[in-house]
Amino acid sequence: MLSVLTNVTYRRLFTAQVVALVGTGLMTVALALLAYDLAGENAGAVLGTALAIKMVAYVVVGLLAGGVANLVPRRAFLVSLDLVRAAVAVALPFVDQVWQIYVLIALLQSASAAFTPTFQATIPDILTRERDYTNALSLSRIAYDLENLLSPMLAAALVALVGYHWLFAGTVFGFLASAALVLCVVLPAKVSAAATETALGRITRGSRIYLATPRLRGLLALNLAVAAAGAMIIVNTVVLARTTFGLGEADVAIALAVFGGGSMLAALALPRVLDALGDRSVMTVSAVAVAFLLCGLGAVLWIGEGPHLWSVMLLVWGLGGIFYSAMQVPTGRLLRRSAHEEDRPALFSAQFALSHACWLVTYPLAGWLGATAGMPVTLAALGAVAFTGALAAILLWPSDDRDVVPHQHPELPPNHPHLKDAGRGPVHAHAYVIDDLHRRWPAVSG
Repeated sequence: MLSVLTNVTYRRLFTAQVVALVGTGLMTVALALLAYDLAGENAGAVLGTALAIKMVAYVVVGLLAGGVANLVPRRAFLVSLDLVRAAVAVALPFVDQVWQIYVLIALLQSASAAFTPTFQATIPDILTRERDYTNALSLSRIAYDLENLLSPMLAAALVALVGYHWLFAGTVFGFLASAALVLCVVLPAKVSAAATETALGRITRGSRIYLATPRLRGLLALNLAVAAAGAMIIVNTVVLARTTFGLGEADVAIALAVFGGGSMLAALALPRVLDALGDRSVMTVSAVAVAFLLCGLGAVLWIGEGPHLWSVMLLVWGLGGIFYSAMQVPTGRLLRRSAHEEDRPALFSAQFALSHACWLVTYPLAGWLGATAGMPVTLAALGAVAFTGALAAILLWPSDDRDVVPHQHPELPPNHPHLKDAGRGPVHAHAYVIDDLHRRWPAVSG
């Protein structure tokens, strides 16, 4: 897996991703402490609102970003967004009103919503072999999990030494280091989409291709399963540990570490597993497994109680981490397979926005049900949501999914781009569902 780091351009971009993730992790802790300073016992409401702003920005700006990314030089675009994020981090320690936090978070997360999918769409242009790209996806998953485990510990050490305001300095450094690393690489030249396409066409291009591609409609359903499992674990681990089992803060960290450990183990094994079993089998089976794990734990907690059930929960969290990672890591492979180079930024932006729309539903569902109906009901409900997503994915994603579908268009001239590209490598959603697109969205056909 680490052999992919011999590619100098990718190594620098991966390092940029890691340092930006560490900076973001430090900011998460610092923001919680800042909210407590400003709002006291209402800090939870402030952070909840900030999280809602983040998700709305991810959905709205994520959809818009795909229409902009191909209009400007990609490296300049990424560096500019890192500088915007650094500027916001500089300003955060000086706020003295809650509304100022909301404004700055909106700016920060809007920049992240444009940066992340553009960055993700750049990697398959650099790593053109599928095996290398799969290894890169696994490394990215491991980086996210390590950040979740290590950033809180680093933040705690820094707070004890220098105070929480200096955590924002670490965030600024992370974004500036990311910008410098992106600036020192040469990225592949962008391929422009159709010059005659309208602004609305560019903005909606990614979502139109996404929703017209059967495998990606299945991916959207799997995003719902991912969000159901993730929301349950992120929102309610602390409730289960502290309230249901009466344990301490350290046990909350242990449960989250078990989940992260399972996710990393899966990321290490997935390149070989995907080669053997294929994306569809791995992702749909994982979604069904997550659904059964959540419902099963809900049933166990409903039937009995006692400290021994804590071990059962840790087992479910560890297995859940494995299947959670198995649903997420192959996502980039599906997107890469479903788009030509010029459409990748738009398609990655669509995935970013639509996946976070699922989180926008499951986050409040996990919180409200947990507070009003109890943990067994919440586990069962989110397990049902995950199973719905798994079933929809199985129905929407054809089992005979093929990369190349021959064109049957006698009405098109021989030099038409669709006919010219047919049968060459990873085929665009146009080729995969070309009849659908020609009939419903002529603008996509160029």
